[in-house]
Amino acid sequence: MMKFRFRRQGADPQREKLKQELFAFHKTVEHGFPNQPSALAFDPELRIMAIGTRSGAVRIYGAPGVEFTGLHHNAATVAQMHFLPGQGRLLTLLDDNSLHLWEIVPHNGCAHLEEMLSFQLPSRPVFDGASTLPSLSRVTVVLLVADGNRAALGTEGGSVFFLNMDTLTLLEGQTLAPDEVLRSLPDDYRCGKALGPVESLQGHLQDPSKILIGYSRGLLVIWSQTAHCVERVFLGNQQLESLCWERSGSTVVSSHSDGSYAIWPADSGSSLVLQPTAATMPYGPFPCKAINKILWRNCESGGHFIIFSGGMPRASYGDRHCVSVLQAETLVTLDFTSRVIDFFTVHSTLLEDEFDDPQALAVLLEEELVVLDLQTPGWPAVPAPYLAPLHSSAITCSAHVANVPAKLWARLVSSGEQQSPQPTSSTSSWPITGGQNLAQEPSQRGLLLTGHEDGTVRFWDASGVALRPLYKLSTAALFQTDCEHADSLAQAAEDDWPPFRKVGCFDPYSDDPRLGVQKVALCKYTARMVVAGTAGQVLVLELSDVPAEQAVSVASMDLLQDREGFTWKGHDQLSPSTGPLPWPAGFQPQVLVQCLPPAAITAVTLHTEWGLVAFGTSHGFGVFDYQRKSPVLARCTLHPNDSLAMEGPLSRVKSLKKSLRQSFRRIRKSRVSGKKRAVNASSKLQEANAQLAEQAYPHDVEVTPVQRRIEPRSADDSLSGVVRCLYFADTFLRDAVHHGPTLWAGTNSGSVFAYALEVPAAATGSEKRPEQAVEAVLGKEVQLMHRAPVVAVTVLDGRGRPLPEPYEASRDLAQAPDMQGGHAVLIASEEQFKVFTLPKVSAKTKFKLTAHEGCRVRKVALATFASVACEDYAETCLACLTNLGDVHVFSVPGLRPQVHYSCIRKEDISGIASCVFTRHGQGFYLISPSEFERFSLSARNITEPLCSLDIRWPRDTTCDSYRLQESPKLSQANGTPGIILAPRSCDGSPSPARSKGAGDTLEPSEATLSPISMDSATSADTTLDTTGDVTMEDVRDFLGSSEEPQKNLRNVAQDEAHACTILIR
Repeated sequence: MMKFRFRRQGADPQREKLKQELFAFHKTVEHGFPNQPSALAFDPELRIMAIGTRSGAVRIYGAPGVEFTGLHHNAATVAQMHFLPGQGRLLTLLDDNSLHLWEIVPHNGCAHLEEMLSFQLPSRPVFDGASTLPSLSRVTVVLLVADGNRAALGTEGGSVFFLNMDTLTLLEGQTLAPDEVLRSLPDDYRCGKALGPVESLQGHLQDPSKILIGYSRGLLVIWSQTAHCVERVFLGNQQLESLCWERSGSTVVSSHSDGSYAIWPADSGSSLVLQPTAATMPYGPFPCKAINKILWRNCESGGHFIIFSGGMPRASYGDRHCVSVLQAETLVTLDFTSRVIDFFTVHSTLLEDEFDDPQALAVLLEEELVVLDLQTPGWPAVPAPYLAPLHSSAITCSAHVANVPAKLWARLVSSGEQQSPQPTSSTSSWPITGGQNLAQEPSQRGLLLTGHEDGTVRFWDASGVALRPLYKLSTAALFQTDCEHADSLAQAAEDDWPPFRKVGCFDPYSDDPRLGVQKVALCKYTARMVVAGTAGQVLVLELSDVPAEQAVSVASMDLLQDREGFTWKGHDQLSPSTGPLPWPAGFQPQVLVQCLPPAAITAVTLHTEWGLVAFGTSHGFGVFDYQRKSPVLARCTLHPNDSLAMEGPLSRVKSLKKSLRQSFRRIRKSRVSGKKRAVNASSKLQEANAQLAEQAYPHDVEVTPVQRRIEPRSADDSLSGVVRCLYFADTFLRDAVHHGPTLWAGTNSGSVFAYALEVPAAATGSEKRPEQAVEAVLGKEVQLMHRAPVVAVTVLDGRGRPLPEPYEASRDLAQAPDMQGGHAVLIASEEQFKVFTLPKVSAKTKFKLTAHEGCRVRKVALATFASVACEDYAETCLACLTNLGDVHVFSVPGLRPQVHYSCIRKEDISGIASCVFTRHGQGFYLISPSEFERFSLSARNITEPLCSLDIRWPRDTTCDSYRLQESPKLSQANGTPGIILAPRSCDGSPSPARSKGAGDTLEPSEATLSPISMDSATSADTTLDTTGDVTMEDVRDFLGSSEEPQKNLRNVAQDEAHACTILIR
């Protein structure tokens, strides 16, 4: 028998060039609140703030859109941070006793953060004889001397060293040892215990030559650098925690471990002060916790501010996280829900000013940042334009909506402003305003929706670098819960003292886990949305500009269809509140549909033009007519062996013995089926695959000869009836002549159900259809041979382009679909993509991703990629994320691989499950519970910080030789990692191609076709804790599978290691 081998030709150079113009991989910006913050700093001259984290990250923030990011090479905790005022330089101290100097460096009109110098402090004595420095133990505190070129380092041993900031080296001959201080002390005090570590160093604003030193024992010393002697001694005996020097230098305030603070006179004639002028325990007399930090700020209007953290009564409120603000007779105890890291005040630091006059108080907590307006009575909180805690309640799902109409945007902003009205007397705005955002204003707006465990949906402005909160929707008020009763008991139990005031929005506790939001879908043209929850509740809401009091219609749908032999063992459904309920301006519920059994919703889609909503669970799917408030269709997808589907996600009765038994049965069955497989059947299958490959690929391209063997999945697998995706489409289902509304549903067992819908047509000039019942008839039922879960379904028109969203074509917002040529349906499973012709449903093209790449599909979406070279050219492609964390891009409808990139670590299961694609080639995924990483697959649409900082400090070019190498940005074109520089124009401004990427913009050509996500009616949505998203397959992938070739695993590990070496040097 003659064998023919097609000769593989070289890559088409024109196509390769076009790929580089269409595709490029960038991780651009991190949205949200930094995970595990550990340090805080503020530059009062440049008005910028820095936050350090336990992982060694450095984030600098200014005005909205002004962000700088850096990462220490050794991933140690950032212990302290200090700005060199007005210089754009930052000194960081890590817990490994190393110092690092960062600088914001201008480059081509923009600025970026670079690590210039680093210094590992010696911790052991040096025996070379050349150095006269004593042993340097761990650094406890850092003070930047006011002259700007030196820093004082306090250590555990009690010594104070001085550091040259230009070279980051220790200055010899200027070290202050504890022995020099002991000589100035009285004999009785000197003979006691040791001074202990240096706890605090403070500089004098008027006289930079003086330094206030505080030792752990309680001793305070004013040291003169010019005279190199002790000027004044304060004999304290209580363990010291913190110090603050009043602006004029006449008063010193110290805080202590017993919850007290003391005021010392610094302008008295005597050089030895034995007792403070006042000592106060604010929350005494019972034992209190330590006051960790204290600030003293004076005001021109009289009545200074004393602000401190801690000091709460140990027995009663020792577990509270508090910052107290005291002015004259007014005391407010700010009660937070997470640990206090640090705080600072925004006040005047000019030498000619006599008073501090603090404007704002910024408190960095472990889970959020809170800013208070100190110039407005009542000290209200200032809304943050960024750094809002995404995880105020745990994120359970997310979705992205691109190209939001201006009218809907304005209505959302107005509704959000009514939720948190500011006092009319408040004139304060966000105080951190440093830098200038150079990115162009996005021409189109993008919304990021996040569903949360407490039943809320939050709307975020994702158009630019700063993720700004717009509006919050709460669904808990619709149901009867115990939260109101618990709140009243908590308020009744609290006394008037201490005067607690709840501040912040981080609330990790959920009143009822059944309230959790699992899926969201939003129609941006009609301002309607669907919110589906954990207990089978599906809520249809409509945006209203005015408050209303109305009752909500409630309907229930039994998805089991009275099927016998199934008993629900999971949680009960939520009880809806009865009677009219008050609803604020914003999204107000119209209809509540309760699925029975009350299992978590796994898929949802909305079609506002037809007035229908479809939803699915682990038991089946249903269609509801929310205009007539009547059910249309209910279909059960359970297999007789789907016993686990009846237990629910909150059930604890899953049997380990049962799951092990099922696993062994599957192994035994696969072995038996492998032995019984006939030889001619195998040859026929190979023949059919060869014919299909000849149709799908041209003859001059060689098909990969070796494919991985994929075992077919058993039909009786547990949870095979889970509905993974739902999709509405106007296409040809019954014949090739008449098209009409259809519903497509895909399940975990590889089944696809297609229903023809009889929807009464709306009258001409009217968008509301007649009050007639909608009917559904089963048109097609497709069973994939490999039985892999169906991730997504979409219909392509005669030109091979996805159908537009509801109302886009009728309102001339997108090009009308081609209804003349033959349509096709693209079915994406976890193992392969396949295109079928309609209405015959015959296979046309396919790509076996698992067989070729050894991975499984987790997320899929259609996206438009615009060219950087030609503004009028764009392509619609299929983007998918695999369980290995790789992103693949395929052409549509040919399903030819274009590029692939390594995006997420394969061990990061939650990050992969949380990924969301946008319509223009960008994406989001959670890198921590509080942070979204934004990435771009498009060479044109890129959202990244483009900002500058006005630094008047003259840079010394001689120090450039000390500069460390900058951490490059990882970019991959055609899957090849590389280091790129952002293209800029000659005048230093951002290039037009990049500046257009400030947000997801509506591009010409195919961009007007509005490709939608294959998961829902919005751009994309994802759930973190439902059966359909984080599956047992994810866990198996994490633990490793023996079925995967070891060579493939080694290749993936090498790719990841290579990418890491490029990112972090």
